[in-house]
Order: sequence, then structure tokens, then C-alpha cells
Amino acid sequence: MGGLRAASPSGAGSGAVAGAGSDHGAPRLAMACVLASEAATVLAVMRRNVRWAGVRYGGGDGGAGDDEHLDHPLVAGLKALRRRAAAWGHGRWAGVEPLLYLRPFLDVVRSDETGAPITGAALSSLHKILTLDLVGPGAPGAAEAMAAVVDAVTACRFEVTDPASEEAVLARVLQVLLACVRSRAAPALANRHVCTIVNTCFRVVQQAGTKGELLQRVSRQTMQEVIRTVFARLPDIDVTVLSEEQVAGGKNQCLGAEETENGKSDYVCLNSSGDEVGNGSGVVQDKDLMEPFGVPCMVEILQFLCSLLNIAEDIEVNPRMNPIDFDEDVPLFALGLINSAIELSASSIHRHQKLLAFVQDELFRNLMHFGLSMSPLILSTVCSIVFTLFYHLRHELKLQIEAFFSCVILRLAQSRYGASYQQQEVALEALIDFCRQKEFMAEMYANMDCDLQCSNIFEELANLLSKSAFPVNSPLSALNVLALDGLVAVIQAMAQRTDNAPQHHEQTVPEISEYFPFWQLKCESSNDPDQWVKFVHQQKSIKRKLMVGVEHFNRDKKKGFEYLQGVHLLPEKLDPHNVALFFRYTPGLDKNLLGEYLGNHDEFSIQVLHEFARTFDFKDMNLDAALRLFLETFRLPGESQKIQRILEAFSERYYEQSPQMFVNRDAALVLSYSVILLNTDQHNLLLFLSVFDNVEHEEVLTGCIDGFLSVAKLAAFYHLDDVLNDLVVALSKFTTLLNTSYIDDPVTAFGEDTKARMATEAVFTIATAYGDHIHSGWRNIIDCILRLHKIGLLPGRLTGDTADDQESSSESLPGKLTSSAPQVLPIITPRKTYGLMGRFSQLLYLDAEEPRSQPTEEQLAAQRNASKTVKKCQIGTIFTESKFLQADSLSNLARALIQAAGRPQKITSSLDDEGVAVFCLELLIIVTLNNRDRIVLLWQDVFEHITHIVQSTVMPCNLVEKAVFGLLHICQRLLPYKANLVDDLLRSLQLILKLDARVADAYCENITLEVTRLVKANATHIKSQMGWRTIISLLCITARHPDASDAGFEALVFIMSEGAHLSPAHFILSVEASRQFAESRLGSAERSIHALNLMADSVNCLLRWSREVREAGGEADRILEGIAEMWLRLVQALRKVCVDQREEVRNHALLSLHRCLVVDGISVKSSTWLMAFDIIFQLLDELLEIAQSYSPKDFRNMEVSLLHAVKLLCKVFLQSLKDLSGQGSFDKLWLEVLDMIEKLMKVKVRGRRTEKLQEAIPELVKNILMVMKASGILSKTGASENSFWEATWLQVNKIAPSLQSEIFPDNEDGSTTQVEENKLDTQAQSDQNNDQ
Repeated sequence: MGGLRAASPSGAGSGAVAGAGSDHGAPRLAMACVLASEAATVLAVMRRNVRWAGVRYGGGDGGAGDDEHLDHPLVAGLKALRRRAAAWGHGRWAGVEPLLYLRPFLDVVRSDETGAPITGAALSSLHKILTLDLVGPGAPGAAEAMAAVVDAVTACRFEVTDPASEEAVLARVLQVLLACVRSRAAPALANRHVCTIVNTCFRVVQQAGTKGELLQRVSRQTMQEVIRTVFARLPDIDVTVLSEEQVAGGKNQCLGAEETENGKSDYVCLNSSGDEVGNGSGVVQDKDLMEPFGVPCMVEILQFLCSLLNIAEDIEVNPRMNPIDFDEDVPLFALGLINSAIELSASSIHRHQKLLAFVQDELFRNLMHFGLSMSPLILSTVCSIVFTLFYHLRHELKLQIEAFFSCVILRLAQSRYGASYQQQEVALEALIDFCRQKEFMAEMYANMDCDLQCSNIFEELANLLSKSAFPVNSPLSALNVLALDGLVAVIQAMAQRTDNAPQHHEQTVPEISEYFPFWQLKCESSNDPDQWVKFVHQQKSIKRKLMVGVEHFNRDKKKGFEYLQGVHLLPEKLDPHNVALFFRYTPGLDKNLLGEYLGNHDEFSIQVLHEFARTFDFKDMNLDAALRLFLETFRLPGESQKIQRILEAFSERYYEQSPQMFVNRDAALVLSYSVILLNTDQHNLLLFLSVFDNVEHEEVLTGCIDGFLSVAKLAAFYHLDDVLNDLVVALSKFTTLLNTSYIDDPVTAFGEDTKARMATEAVFTIATAYGDHIHSGWRNIIDCILRLHKIGLLPGRLTGDTADDQESSSESLPGKLTSSAPQVLPIITPRKTYGLMGRFSQLLYLDAEEPRSQPTEEQLAAQRNASKTVKKCQIGTIFTESKFLQADSLSNLARALIQAAGRPQKITSSLDDEGVAVFCLELLIIVTLNNRDRIVLLWQDVFEHITHIVQSTVMPCNLVEKAVFGLLHICQRLLPYKANLVDDLLRSLQLILKLDARVADAYCENITLEVTRLVKANATHIKSQMGWRTIISLLCITARHPDASDAGFEALVFIMSEGAHLSPAHFILSVEASRQFAESRLGSAERSIHALNLMADSVNCLLRWSREVREAGGEADRILEGIAEMWLRLVQALRKVCVDQREEVRNHALLSLHRCLVVDGISVKSSTWLMAFDIIFQLLDELLEIAQSYSPKDFRNMEVSLLHAVKLLCKVFLQSLKDLSGQGSFDKLWLEVLDMIEKLMKVKVRGRRTEKLQEAIPELVKNILMVMKASGILSKTGASENSFWEATWLQVNKIAPSLQSEIFPDNEDGSTTQVEENKLDTQAQSDQNNDQ
């Protein structure tokens, strides 16, 4: 038996099975198979779900019928891909853009309508396409395709059906992202896309913490592989020169280590921000991140990993979790990723200055910090990273290596510094790894011990190993053995160096006979070993003497100078320049002593001070950075005159090197002095607050307040936000407003407390003037405002108009926030007595009740003082001017309001709690409305807060009312300005559909009025089907609500009148809504007729769309089919109203249906006509049943409705005759029409046949027969048509026997046989008997 043989085109025999990774056209035949197979797989998974078995055009939920069969756009895209893959020939694949065959799968991944299995199938297809390298780097549009894949996968949304499927999809997401960075087209990715991939992987790692163990391990391993793949490309990247601005500007703009949560329990969204990388921070992306895959993304990733090291400090520990394990987990994970990155890229880091600068600064700073961790695991990982960096970058990391050994290894390897046994063991093991490098100790000695400005690292390490190798008063331990191994390794390295070394000749170091500028001493020829060794020995000799001189100087500066002069390290006659060099470059000097010397007022000390300042290079440095560098070398003395002299020298030097920064030297001096004062205030803030707490004199208090405001001003100027927030928190306590203890008359107590009122004014002055720099302090400020609200001190109108108040006429919305409490309490009322016995006692002893006490003059004065203080605070401006706050401060203000409001419970809370929640919600809405241009920063938190209120409320209350109408108000204000958020805003209104029935009924009318205003103002901005579905669903609810139906119908009229706002996306939804209003008995019959007119007039939109499609050309057939489907749905909706109990509504519906069915201009296929006739037959059957079975009192004048119905049937048949006459099912349809006409002819209403039908039906049938005769459909010309002819007249003669002779007067074609006449006579006789 032989197998099938494929007919291969010339030259394609080998290409059909070639590897898919080639950029040539040969392998594309296999690629077509892959794409067709993957599309079929996704379609098969989608068809498991009933939702995808058949979706109507423009699919919505309203009024879905069983006859829907058109494909959803997602399904249509996959089917189109299969057709295109087959159509793209062997020679065309090389020019096909990858996005054309990736987009159908990306649409499925991005859609929020798909479940987890469907999304997982699409992700699997993407993974296969990427791993097979179907997207080559040379393909046209490869960069756009890869960017689209990353954007779609990182924005993946899917409906969760079960935990297992959710974990499977998240694992698929990780696989696709890993395939993106591994593919040959990965270099086409932009830096921001690589950052987004890492960010998304970390989000999955976070989400996996609440999932299964397998997903946790897979997510961490995948992120490890992504980091390795990214940094493995560093050796292949060309060296580019980046400006310092780019280096500095690229920080904190891409990745964020904030914890993420799912917004809903039944959906998963990997991109919670939605619009930007970096959790919606609002920072403009650096242009480097938009460039192709390179160094900027690696710097961002490293910075992100460094930020992970400190994230544990901001996360609450689960009480059931071991704190040690928790403290280790996140830092270990981050350090492991850093280690992977460094291992693969360390050899190339020195070629890229941006990366090298990051490693030298931020990375090593974090490594030093975590090197002192109590965890041996963390210490071991840190040492591994440093060892790798030393191996590759020892020349670039001299200072960093010195600091690591001095501050980490030498401290942790000795028990005297408090290190545990495990820490000592890990530190010694790491040190031995270094010692086993043959050149390590020699390099430490030459570069550290022989450098005048470095520590003696070699000496200290050797001493450490020597002391640790021998036990003291204890048995031999593992630490002793480790130290001994280290010593052996050092000695062996020295011995090996002597193998190939020339014969050693001991060199004597010449003594210094006179002073020379040894600070500038350099080796004459570093390539000459003899010269280099001589230089090293000389440096070491100088350093020994210099260290002795430092010890003398620290004990007595005079003796120190004398010793240094004696060994010729200072000239015999001291001069300011050399003394300044000694102070500047000699390590180990007492900084306090040095500061006192530089601040002296004698002439020589002043000269030394200025020479000392000249040793600094302040070019292109900011003032605060330069001042910090200057003051790091000594401790600033406490005497103000000495500080003045030191700052004068600094300012002179700074102005000399940066004259463009200030007008003159004095300006630099003033600002420098201000910074010093700020630094002093920062360290002594608690002391000043203590003074403020213990002083009662008003003048002293005023001085303190002025000082606090000055500190706030300086803190804001220099962005010392922690200082400012601490100040706000401290002052808030002095306001007494945070005191929760009960006070009989809190207003009077506040007015009498001068210190509290002054502190309150200071707090709100800082809040209004420096709000940009307040973060955690907002909570204290909000608590103070709530207390003032509770005791009735807030003014009746707290805030003015928001930016858009003039645009709204709604009275129920919080455009102007009012406080329900009175401004002052003029009368102190006693507590009420509750309970039956209590009230009875009051009646019995009414005469004995004490009269209400009137406030004294002192109390009234105190209340006036309290009101004046609150008025001065201008609290309302905090919220109305919030649009000027920085993004971070604004977000913290909103969160503070949400936290202060609390979360309402199902159980009814106290009135006070509800009042606080309402007040906070009003403030939150005002802040939101005033920041419409930055709504992205607030929307997620605001919507979650409103959602919780709505879902927690089961009875009407003020809080849920404010929440619902506040949400409507936000949507109404923001829709015209935020096109990219329209869908999110409208989706939020679905929350109203979830209101408890009692709550919804209470506010239905007002909700409908607001929805109507929203539609009228923003109809042109609503584009999506989802948005219209939400709006129309809200309107449909009102159709059967007695109070809201009129307003709901008004909005529907606005949408549908003249088709001004109708679109294919919501045509069916609008028609179904009109049908519900037409059937509603709440309104008048005129309103129902108006609704029918809207439905009938909507057919004009279908005509217009059909005409536009034909004129546009292109793929018109499919669109015309969709329009015909909408026409059929319109017919279905009208048919339902045609059986209405009200006579005028029923008859008008029949006329409207007649109008829609006989319209000309819509392309209706024969199959659609047959479905339309099924609808008509169903309608006529229902009308016949009503006429015969129901009382005439319930359905009046049914004979008129039947007459309209039979005219409708006949006219529609004539309308479709041309399209249906050629169909095989025409004979059956024609006989069904005649049979239905016969039923209508014989129907009895109130026990007798109707005259109107008896008169009209023969004429209608005659008209049809005449048309059929004229068109040649009805004729007796051949044997094949005998059956149609005979069947027709058999039925017609039952209706009107005389019609045959009238239409066919000659007997040639129209005579009937005797048998037929006998049959007709017998049937007529039978009918007469039945009538009798």
C-alpha cells in the first residue's frame, strides 16, 4: 500500500518542513499550519461556553433571543485568521506583519468577557508562536508586534471560574512574558516594555502568595529566568554615552514595588493602574525608556530590585507567620535576583557608565545595609554578590570594597561587636573565598594599606585571621579551622607569587629630609616593578608617620604639629595651605577638634579655613549637596560666630566656582545659613515641642509658632517631607482636637485654650501653604477637621463652588459642602432622659427640674474665639485647592479621608459614625471633582470606597444616598473630559444595578433624573457597547417604577428621537427598552404609542446605515447581514406589543410593525424573510386565540386588530414575493399564508363572523393572486406545476370561490375539473353546516 503524495510547488519541497525561525519565505507553509491549528484550538475552547456558541451583532444582554447566530468579534477574528493564513501564499509570508496573525489572540487575552480557560488557550497559542520564533527580528513591524504582545499580556483580564484555572492562566502569563524576552525578536522591545515585563512578573509573584505552592515556585523561578535573560544581553549592547540628566532623570519612573490586589473577587487584572507602567504614578516616562532594549531598562530593574530589599518594613506581618522567615523572604528573593543579574553582566558593567554609577552608589549602599543582617542566608548572598563584583570590577570599586571589609566583614567576623556564631562563620567563609584569590592580599596591601587616605585593610584582615586561628581558653572550633584555612591560603598565594618573580633585593626607603608635597606624590613608572615597589614602600612609610602624627594631634594639636614638623610631613614654618591639605586628606582626625580649629577667630586659623575650602570642587553641584560634602569632613562647632566664619568661607568658594547660581556671595551665605538652621531645627524639633508644651505665656507661644512655621517653610523648600509630617503630627496633638475623652462643653474648652487655638491655626496654615509635602500627616489633619465638624465649629458652608458647579443644576449632589451642626452652642442643654419611667418621672417632678443654664459672658467670648480661629484656618481651601497638590500628596489626602470614614457594616452603625462617613465622603467627592485632570490617581480608591458602601447597605440612609449620587455626579462631570476613562466611568454605574431593592426603590426617581442629565450632556461621548448597555439597563428598570418611569422615558426619547444618538452598538438595547416602556401600564397610552413610534422610526437608522455601507463598499455583505439581524430583532420587539390589552396600543403596534416590515432598502435574505413570517404567524395565532378565548371587556374591538393583522400578512407577502418565489420553500409558505387567511376568514368574535374581515379578505387575496398571475408565478403551463396550481385553488376556493373565474376568465388555463368542483361544493356545504 502506498501513502498519499503531496504535490509540491517548485522549490518548496524542502521549505515546507524548514525551521520556523528563518526569516525567509520557505518555512511559512508550516507556519500557516501552526496558526490554523492554534486558532482552531482557541475556537474549540470558546465553543464550550454557551456565551460563544452564537452572539448577536453588537451583542448585548437585553432581550437576547434564541435565534442569534452572528459571530462575536473575537470569534470572527480567529476565523478570519484561519482564512488569511490559508490565503497567504508561499511567497508572501516574508512580507506579512506579525501583528496581523497575533492580533486575534491578543484580543482574546485583552477581553474581559472571556473566562480563564479561553484566556489560557490564547496565551498558550502566543507562547507557542513565540517559542517557535515565528516572529523574526527581520519581519516587518516586529517591534510593534512585540510591544502589542507585552501590552496585551500585562493588561490581561479574565473572569475567574475556579482557583485552579486562575493559577493556570497566571502561569501561562509568565510563560509568554519569558518567551518574549527569550525570542530572537526581543531586541525590538523598548526599554519600557522590558520594565513592564519585570513589573508584571513581580505582580504575579505577589498574587501567588495567596495561591498554591506550585504557582509560587513557578512565578519566582520565571522571574529569575527573565532577569537572567535580560542581563545576559548586556555584553551584546553597544556602549552609549548618556548625559547626567538622563542618568538622574531615569530614576523611579518605571517599576514600583507596591503591593497589588485584585479589584474584584471574580475578575483578575494584571495591570491595576490600567494606563501607565509604575502603578499610575503619573510621572512622564523618560525618553530613554522609549528607546530599544538597552542599558536604561537594566538600571531601572536593578533599582526596582534594590527597592524590594526594604519593602518588608512597610508590610504587616501575619501573626501566624514566623517573623524571621518573613524578614528573610523578600530580601532573599530580591538578593537572589540581583545575584543572577550581576553574575551574567558584571564583566560588561564597566563599559556602561550609567550601570557602573548605580552599582557604585545605590547597589553597594543596600548591600552594606543588608550585610549587617542577623540572617546568615542574607549575609551569605550579599557576600556572594560582592565577591562577583570584586572579581570583575575591582579597579572601579576600590572605595566600596574598602567600606565592605571595614564595616561588614571585620565587624561580623569578631564576637566583640555582638555578631552571632553563624554570622562569624559566614563572614569568615566569605573572607576565605577572597583570600583564595592569588592576588587578593597583595592588592589589598598595595591599594589600601599603602594609600594615605585608606584604611589598613590587609593589616586588619591578617590580624583577624591570626587571632581567630588559635583558640583562647576553649577547644578548637570550626571558626578556628576556617581562620587557619584563610591563613594557609594567604601564605600559599604569597609563595606562588615567588615562583616566577625575579630575585628579591631588599630596598631601603630613604628618610624624608625635608618637607615636600607628598599628597601629590605619584609613581614615576607604574610599569616598572622596581619603581612601583619603591613608590609603595615610600607611601607606606609616610602613612605610618602620618598616623602617629594624627594620634598626637587628637590629644594635643600643638604636639601634633610639632611631631609632623619633626618628621618633615609639615614644613618647619607652618603655612595655611599645607595645614589645610593635612586637615583635608588625613584620615582619623578628630572631627570635633578639627571643627573647633577651623572656626577660630585668629588670623592663621581663618587663612587655614579658606585654604581648606579651596580644596573642594563644587562645580555643577547644588548648594545642599556641596554643603553636605563640605560638612562631612568635620563637625560643625556650636558657637554661632564660628559657624558664621565657616559658612562665609564655604559660600565664597561655592560662589567662586558656581557664580551662575546666585546673584552674589551674600546670597549663597544666607541660604547656607538657612540650611544649617533647618538642620538644627530638624534635630531639635522634639526639644522645641517640649518647650511649647511647658510654656503658657502667649508671647512665648507666638514665638514658638513662628519658629514652627519657619521650620515648615525650610522643610518644604528643601523637600524634607519627613520633618514636615512629623511637625504636623506633633502640632495636631497640641490642638486638643484629637482628645477622645468626654468634655461637657468642647467648644468653650477649645475657645479658652490659647495654646490649642494657636496650634490649630499653625496646623492648617501648614496644610494650606505646604500641602505638597504632607503625606502621613493628612490623617491627623482630617481627624482635626472631623472633630471640629462634630462639635459644630465648622462654618455652614465649608467649601465654595467646585470648578464645574455652574454646569450642574442638581440639588442633591455635594457641590457645596455644608455642615449640619450649628456654628456655636448658645445654650447648654441637659442630657435627655430616655425610657418610660424616666419620662414619667420628668412629668411628676417637672416643677422641681432645674432651669436651663444660660452661658456666661466668659463662655460666649470663648465660643466666639473658637469660631474666629476656625474661620482663620480656611479649612475649605484644603479641598477646593487640592488640584494644585503634588500627585503623592493628593493620593495620601484621599486615602486619609477613606480611612477616617471607616468601612460601614451590615449592621446599622451609630448616627455619629454615619455622620462622619457622610462628611468624609462629601469631602472625597469634592477632591475628586476638583482633580478631574488627574482622576487616574484617585479613581481606583474612590470607586472601591463607594463600592463598599453600596454593597454594605441594605436600607436607605444618608450615606448610600451620598455615595450613589456622588458617583453619578463624578461620571457626569468627567465624561466630557476623559475619553480614555469613559468605559471605566460608565462601568462603575453598574454598581447602581447592585443596590438592595429597598435602597433602589427609595432613590429610583432621583437616580433616573441624574442618568437623564448624564445622557443629555454626554451622549456624544459614549461610544462603547458596554457603556450604552449600562445606561439603558438603568433606564429599563424605571419602566415599571411609578415615580421614575417618566424621567426614564424622557432619556430614552432623547437617545432614539430621529436616530440622533443611535448606533449599531446599542440599537437592539434601545429597541428592547422602548418595548418595555410600550408594554408598561404605569404611563398613559399616549406614552406607549410614543414608544412604539420610537421603535418604528428607528428603522430609518437601519436604512441609513445600509445605504452608507453600500456606498462605502468593502466587506459590505457581513455588515448588511448584521443590519438585517437588527431589523429582525425590531420586528420581534414590535410583535410582543401587538398583543397588548389596550386597543389603541395594540392597533398602533400592528401599524408600526406593518411599517417596519414593508420598508424598502434593507437587504433581507430569503432565510430572514422566512423567520419574519414565522414571527407573523406566531402573532396571528396569538391574536386568534385572544379573539376567541378572552372576554371582549379585556380586549376590546379585536376585529379591528385582526383586520390590521391580515392586511399586514398580505402586504408583507407581496413585499417578499420577489425574493421568495424562487425558493424551494415558497409553495409551503404560500399554502401557510392561505391557511392563515382562511382561519381569519372564519374566526368568530363574540360568537359571529366579522363583516369587516368578510369584506376585506377576498379583496386582499384577489390582489395577491393578480400580482402572482402578472409575475407568472401562478399559471397552469406544465405538469410540474399542476400540484401548485391545484393546491392554490383548493385553498382559495375555501376563502372566496368566485376568485378563480374573476382572475382567470377563459377556461383554457383556468377551468377546473368536475372532481375539483365537487370537492369545493362539499367543503362549502360543510362550512354552512358549521356556521349554523
